[in-house]
Amino acid sequence: MDRDKLKLFAAISSIIVGLFTFFPSSSAIAQQKAIGPGKEAEIRTTVSAFMAANSIPGVSVAIVENGEFEWSAGFGLADLEHSVPATAQTLFRLASISKTFTATATMLLWQNGKLDLDAPVQKYCPIFPQKPYPITTRQLLAHLGGIRNGATEPIDRPETVVVRHFEDPIQGGLQLFKDDPLIDNPGRSQHYSGYGYVVVGCVIEGASGEKYADYVREHVLLPAGMTDTRVDNHYDIVPHRSRFYSKDKTGSIVNSQPSDSSGVLPADGWLSSADDLAKFEVALLNDRLVKRSTRDLMWTSVHGADNEEKYYALGWGTGENFGISHVGHGGGDYGTSTFITMAPDRRCGVVVLMNLNGGNASDLVTKLFKILVAPRDAD
Repeated sequence: MDRDKLKLFAAISSIIVGLFTFFPSSSAIAQQKAIGPGKEAEIRTTVSAFMAANSIPGVSVAIVENGEFEWSAGFGLADLEHSVPATAQTLFRLASISKTFTATATMLLWQNGKLDLDAPVQKYCPIFPQKPYPITTRQLLAHLGGIRNGATEPIDRPETVVVRHFEDPIQGGLQLFKDDPLIDNPGRSQHYSGYGYVVVGCVIEGASGEKYADYVREHVLLPAGMTDTRVDNHYDIVPHRSRFYSKDKTGSIVNSQPSDSSGVLPADGWLSSADDLAKFEVALLNDRLVKRSTRDLMWTSVHGADNEEKYYALGWGTGENFGISHVGHGGGDYGTSTFITMAPDRRCGVVVLMNLNGGNASDLVTKLFKILVAPRDAD
């Protein structure tokens, strides 16, 4: 397609997106809503304005309040070429939100006495070579393991493009980095590392005796009611999976580069919907997946030996907005921008999923979180 036709297509797509932004999918309209009408209207207006300002093709949003899944909706298009509306059930590439599944599974094994967070990882993952210093699972969950991050490679890095598919994602993924030198002494400083989470996936397999994906599905996803969440296999035919988009140098929407996340499955490799992630938040807020004490440990910020102030716990980011403490995680990769956040003391949460990399889902989450927690008159 030449440049003029591409620009025309992008302009037409923007019009379509605008229409679906203001008129969400029928599944969202039909859903029973517990959220107040004033709050819902403000959320819809905020999402619509954000999409228009940032040329986002499709967005799914879910809201949790009082520890209950209250409301969700899709906006815009999941597939521009076929004019398929985004819904609350559309499956988006989660990218780094996947780490929260891995962390929850790990903490469940620890809670059940099957895993020692402070033992050398080779106790459970013998294929990972010994390094000059011992590395523990606790350190890896907090990005203190000193293992490099695959995401620091060039954008066209050969490690994650579609040609590098691994049928055994843990064993295959480990081959990408296991023999590399560490970039720092374990435990000293936080260095965000998706590859570190591949080692955690190997630890889960060794401690549980099950394949990583099977354990997460059986012990985290299904108990939370997340029946649509699945591994992001590029080659599978996946109903309701969004298409993935990027912007070119002119700002036009184009199809994102194909990628395969099988080599970093525990860090980046899951698909899910706004509805399913809201169920995940509800299960955690109501202590249905792990005990409250386990959850509190998982959500407590970790400091390295350098003692710098940190905002990352065991698989979760931590912080404060509007005077309210929250936990969550974002994700960004080819064709996706995602974020989930929860305020445990308020028992509320927000999910935002976009099918555009660089879509700044975290900014929209912050806007919606403010709507939830800001004082307001009764609807």
